[in-house]
Amino acid sequence: MSTKVKFEAEYLLKVSLKVLENSMSTPAGLADWFADDVKVKEDVYTFVWDKSEEKARLKNRRLGHSVRFVWLHDEEENNGAYFEFTYTIDPMTKSLVLKIVDFAEDESDVKEAKHLWDSQIQELKRHLGA
Repeated sequence: MSTKVKFEAEYLLKVSLKVLENSMSTPAGLADWFADDVKVKEDVYTFVWDKSEEKARLKNRRLGHSVRFVWLHDEEENNGAYFEFTYTIDPMTKSLVLKIVDFAEDESDVKEAKHLWDSQIQELKRHLGA
């Protein structure tokens, strides 16, 4: 069992909660910004990038609050890793705050993983006009 390094990133978005939630939890919404294609069978989502694919299990979805996935390889290793989208409304700006929790292989990979999320969220913002 390998130990992974947990990290978080936060982003402000000017979009409705309903629109964001659709982008975080539905195959079509996730395919718009996170992967080239997303298929779902029961609680397993297949994310496709170019010619590779990764499978993740939907572990928890709280409407209006969060979505948590676990990559199947992390689930098999039982290493506690997951990736989660949590969204709340900032009381001051009324903007949505999207918090991402993810895990990197080790401390040296955290910066690269955050950079990847920054890139993905820029794609999400472009798609949503946020």
